[in-house]
Amino acid sequence: MMTRTTTTRRTVTRRKTAVAAETATGPVLKCIPLGGFGEIGRNMMFFEYEDEIIIIDAGIQFPQDETPGVDFIIPNVSYLEQNKKKVKALILTHGHYDHIGAVPYIIEKIGNPIIYTTILTKEFVAKRQMEFPNSPKLQFQVVKNHDIVQLSKYFSAEFFGVAHTIPDTTGIILKTPAGNMVTCADFRIDYDNSNSPLGLAEFERVGKIGIHTLFLDSTNAEESGRSLSERVVEKNLEELIKVANGRVIISMFASMITRIAEVINIAERLGKKVVILGRSMKDNYQICKNLGYIKHGKDVLVAVEEIHKYQDNKIIILTPGAQGQSNSGFMRIANGEHKHIHIKNTDTIMFSASVIPGNERSVQFLKDNLARQAGKVYTSNLIDIHASGHAPAEELKQVISLIKPKFLVPIHGHYFMRAINAEHGQDVGIPKENTILLENGQISEVTENNFKPTDKTVESYYVMVDGLGVGDVQEVVLRDRLMLSQEGMVVIIAVISQSSGRLLKNPDIISRGFIYLKENRDLLNDIRDKLRNVLVRLPRHNAPEPEYIKSLIRDQIGQLLYNKTKRRPMVLPVLIEV
Repeated sequence: MMTRTTTTRRTVTRRKTAVAAETATGPVLKCIPLGGFGEIGRNMMFFEYEDEIIIIDAGIQFPQDETPGVDFIIPNVSYLEQNKKKVKALILTHGHYDHIGAVPYIIEKIGNPIIYTTILTKEFVAKRQMEFPNSPKLQFQVVKNHDIVQLSKYFSAEFFGVAHTIPDTTGIILKTPAGNMVTCADFRIDYDNSNSPLGLAEFERVGKIGIHTLFLDSTNAEESGRSLSERVVEKNLEELIKVANGRVIISMFASMITRIAEVINIAERLGKKVVILGRSMKDNYQICKNLGYIKHGKDVLVAVEEIHKYQDNKIIILTPGAQGQSNSGFMRIANGEHKHIHIKNTDTIMFSASVIPGNERSVQFLKDNLARQAGKVYTSNLIDIHASGHAPAEELKQVISLIKPKFLVPIHGHYFMRAINAEHGQDVGIPKENTILLENGQISEVTENNFKPTDKTVESYYVMVDGLGVGDVQEVVLRDRLMLSQEGMVVIIAVISQSSGRLLKNPDIISRGFIYLKENRDLLNDIRDKLRNVLVRLPRHNAPEPEYIKSLIRDQIGQLLYNKTKRRPMVLPVLIEV
């Protein structure tokens, strides 16, 4: 696997410097985010005191419109790599890829520290690590609710359970020389059948310990009200499944373990069979079943190859791909390319997932495609068949009020989301100057009575993973990809004399994503005429330099095409010297 790390700069401009070990008054705790402060995903931050570093989470971010062809984006760990002897622990809050997905790519760079996490997250990480045989063997220490672990000389951690869409999600009380730092990870407040909130006593208990800073999830800070109870979601899913005349196909995130277990339980109650598609969902199901998080009777699950043995109204299909991913099984089903499953007009389709920002277009295309073929298509906008795993405004305010921190640092989200979350803190009594909005890479100095962002930074630019390459997709490569996607390309193949540079035959011209040549003969002739004029003006007294000729062709043909079309395709000259 390639491990060269190059980076792409983001638009945050601050003076870059190494992290100072001490101030004039002695050692100071440093808090530095590496991801999740300006985007959805890539969650990672660390604390440093003297010669010790504690890291929390190491997630991926899915590609954006400005990163075409990239598989995903991981945090930049250049500073940690330079200081890997200081790294004492990596704490993982839960098993979603935006918190654990970068582990195989960075673990060796940061010195392969002990990973502290819950049993389910440990199994997810270990399973993924099997895909990277050249990576070092991971060191795990499994933690449970209310465990207190001494991580190093200056740091210890206490763990407390929070509700999310995946079991074993843990909040962290990081006990530091400056005070207690708390992150609730990704969380929501769940409700019982009488709509009474669950788990508030745990937040109240944490608050009584005395909290210096609360690092609070901002993903749903813009959403008003409270979370939808998972009990309501389960009830609505069961009602829709019960009245379906044919097969039911439900798409959700592969790591949404709670929802997967609910659907299997519903199927068992209604006497139906469940088919699970997608390797990731199958792997997650098997891990959770082995650990006892999913329990059901025999013969509830059937293989997709056996689906024809059952009546359509006895089949429920679970599949990832609700974000419209082009390589997902759900997309192949919608496009009629799946080997075993083709949409019927009696099928009921359900999107039991929220749309990740940036995926709106692909999800809309998928919904349109399915609506043309299936009997019914349901989304959470039509009926409550999905509950977010992230707390909305009222629950965020409630948690801030219960924990009562001195300082509030909104995390996990774009700047606007985090700014709204800061306002939530101010609404419940946190002074404005104590609500801190940080940027990726920004160094904050934390003392017992202060949380001070500085103008110093560490590198936090995007590191792209593209196939087997990690960090080798540089800014110039992305710029070329964007140019090709927006303007297209023109390839000019010219056979020239090696001695004089004269054109020996009519040049071949290939257009991709620019114009359809057969319908633009005049422009085609203009390109050939311009090429001849460029080559005719070359000096004859010495052999022409191929790179110089290519540069002339790029400039002259590029200008011609812009004058004629007001577009700037990529011009690629190919010279064949004879």
